[in-house]
Amino acid sequence: MINVLILGGTSEASALASAVSQRGIPAMFSYAGRVKTPKAQPLPTRVGGFGGADGLAAFITQQRITHIIDATHPFATQMSRNVLAAAQQSGVPAIALTRPAWVPTTHDNWQHVASVEEAVSALEGPPQRVLLAIGRMHLAAFAAQPQHHYVLRLVDQPTAPLPLAHFTTTVDRGPFTLEGDLALLKTQRIERIVCKNAGGEGAVSKLDAARALGLPVIMIDRPALPARHEVHSVDQVLAWLH
Repeated sequence: MINVLILGGTSEASALASAVSQRGIPAMFSYAGRVKTPKAQPLPTRVGGFGGADGLAAFITQQRITHIIDATHPFATQMSRNVLAAAQQSGVPAIALTRPAWVPTTHDNWQHVASVEEAVSALEGPPQRVLLAIGRMHLAAFAAQPQHHYVLRLVDQPTAPLPLAHFTTTVDRGPFTLEGDLALLKTQRIERIVCKNAGGEGAVSKLDAARALGLPVIMIDRPALPARHEVHSVDQVLAWLH
């Protein structure tokens, strides 16, 4: 009997969970646990890590999982690597539901960098007001450029002091709108944006707003992953399951 494990945390994962639930396909949804109040899902849900690839493989065996769907964030590379290794160990097929990466237009002003560390280095220079749209995991790295005032867009209000000299936090959860992001950039007097190339529609409006206002963007490109079976729509995943 089919028994699906969905590794989520993205809007695509939520859409897949709804589709699987509506079709009565037995499945479990897993969150990494980085967000305090994750979105409720119409499937049995667990929160937390597995203990690496070996722990995930053991979980797959214990729960009699027959199919694994990696619908995690494009930058959750360790989890995606663990999925590939665990699938190979357990002999269970796996597929990745991903978002196509964002591509600049001729009217965009992007500076491509390969890592958070390179993004920090790219901020050398006079003080600016910088929107950090990268989540909360790597904020400490930007303490190396203390001359800037950082505007942080976070899903949860920080519960501990942040390691930045000058910052403003704004708590919000996507999907975002062009009107809302234009208002944010203007109100906060943003002069530069740092973001990860997450792709998808839920957060692209900040790039549309940056284009409209002529703002430069430091774009952290996606890290490379081993070859894997990858699709870009819920329908493609459902076809694979059947």
